[in-house]
Amino acid sequence: MTQSDASWSVKKLGYVLYPFVAGAVAINLFLLGLMGIALGLPALPPVTAIWLSVPLGIPATWWTAKWVRGLMDEAEGKKSSGD
Repeated sequence: MTQSDASWSVKKLGYVLYPFVAGAVAINLFLLGLMGIALGLPALPPVTAIWLSVPLGIPATWWTAKWVRGLMDEAEGKKSSGD
């Protein structure tokens, strides 16, 4: 295992990326709630969107961390480009 693999595992990337991904989930939930108004649904308050983003941010962070780790591997030449 190289130094790069040990220092940036998917788990460690997840810890670093979680606040950003959870924030993006909160924004998307809030905007989805605003779009729901057009369908006659009640508006989703911003605080509710934030609270919902805490658990929903976990799987989104895992997928994001895997994606970033794959990009890092590709940049280091560890993966083929799929061709």
